[in-house]
Amino acid sequence: MPCIRHTLENNESATLAAYALLSRDSRGRAHAEPPAQARTAFQRDRDRITHAAAFRRLQYKTQVFLNDAGDYFRTRLTHTLEVAQIGRALARALRINEDLVEAICLAHDLGHPPFGHTGEAALDDLLRDCGGFNHNVQSYRVVTTLERRYSGWRGLNLTLETLDGIAKHDLNLDYRIYGEVALDAGPSLEAQIANIADDLAYNAHDLDDGLQAGLLSPEQCAELDLWRNMAERTGWRGGDLDELSRHHLIRELVGALVDDVLQETLAQLDKLCPRSARDLQNLPSAIVGHSPDFQEQNRQLKDFLNANLYRHERILCMQAAAQQVIEELYDAFRRDPRLLPDDMRRRLDNEAPERVIADAIAGLTDRSAWQLHQRLMRKTVTK
Repeated sequence: MPCIRHTLENNESATLAAYALLSRDSRGRAHAEPPAQARTAFQRDRDRITHAAAFRRLQYKTQVFLNDAGDYFRTRLTHTLEVAQIGRALARALRINEDLVEAICLAHDLGHPPFGHTGEAALDDLLRDCGGFNHNVQSYRVVTTLERRYSGWRGLNLTLETLDGIAKHDLNLDYRIYGEVALDAGPSLEAQIANIADDLAYNAHDLDDGLQAGLLSPEQCAELDLWRNMAERTGWRGGDLDELSRHHLIRELVGALVDDVLQETLAQLDKLCPRSARDLQNLPSAIVGHSPDFQEQNRQLKDFLNANLYRHERILCMQAAAQQVIEELYDAFRRDPRLLPDDMRRRLDNEAPERVIADAIAGLTDRSAWQLHQRLMRKTVTK
C-alpha cells in the first residue's frame, strides 16, 4: 500500500509558495514518534488539537455573552471555528500551509478561562505576584503540559512549527517565556495569518452579537466608516435592521476585511520577494496586516466596541458576577486544597499552589464554574 503521507507532502511541495512551511521539513516533535501514514505532520497536529479535552470545553466558555445568555450568541468554540475558517481562506489564497494555519487557529484559545477576558483579568490579578495569567501562555501550557492523553509524555507532542505558531501568533508577547520556540526567528507567515484571523473574527462577530442582543443599534453603528461603507455596498438604507440585512452587512464586512488583508499582504510579498519561510521570519516586523485606510477603520471599530459593547451595563453586570465567582473559587481552593481535583492536588508537592489553582480554574467552563461556586458557597453557609 503506497504511503498517502508522501503524496500529500509532494502536493505541498508542488503547490505551495517558496515562503510556506512544508510538513516534510518539520523540525519534528519533542518526543520522537513514527509518522502517520495517511496524514502530514501538521494535519496530525490539527487532529490532536480537536480531540483535546480543552478544545471540547470551549463550547461552554464565554466569547462576549455568558454561555447561558442564549443559544445563538457565539461561544469561545464557535469563535475558534470562525478564526480557523478565515485563516484557511487566507492561507489558501497566499499559497501557504493551510493545515498549519488551521492547527494554530484551533489551538489559539485553548487556555482561555471561563467568562472570557473577565476571567483572564481576574486570574491575572490574583497571580500578579507570581507571574500573572495570560490566556495565550496558558494555551501553550495546555498543549505542552496540561493535556494528558499519552503515557509517554505530557501534552499533545505537537510539531515544533505548530508550537512556534501558537506561541508567536500573539505578536506582543516576549517569546522567551516559552519553551520549545526558536528565539532567533520571528513568527512564520502561518502564525501571522492566525493572528490577523483572530483579530478580524472577534471584531466583526462581536459587532454582530451586540446588534443581535440589542446592546448596539444601527444608529450607533452609523458613526463607523466601515459600517457606512458596508451599508452602501449592500444597499441598506437604514431604519429597522432585520435579521437578513444584519447577516448581509456582517458578511460583507468580513469579506471586505479579508480581501484587504489579502491584497496588502500580497503587495508586501511582491515587494520583498521572499525565497524561503526563514526570509520572512528574519524580518523585524510582521508583514500581514491591513492597508492604512482599513487600519484606521478597524481602530474605529475596536474603539466603538470597547465603548459601547464591552462597557455596556448588561455586560458589566455579567462581568462583575463572573469576577466574583473566579475570586471566591480561588480563595476557596487556597483555604482548602482538598477541594481541588485529585490530579491537581497531587501537583501541589512540586509546583506553586497559585499556578495549580489557576490551572484548575482555567480548565473550568462557565457552567461548571457557576455550579462549583454554588456548591462551595452552600457548604460555607451550612458551616
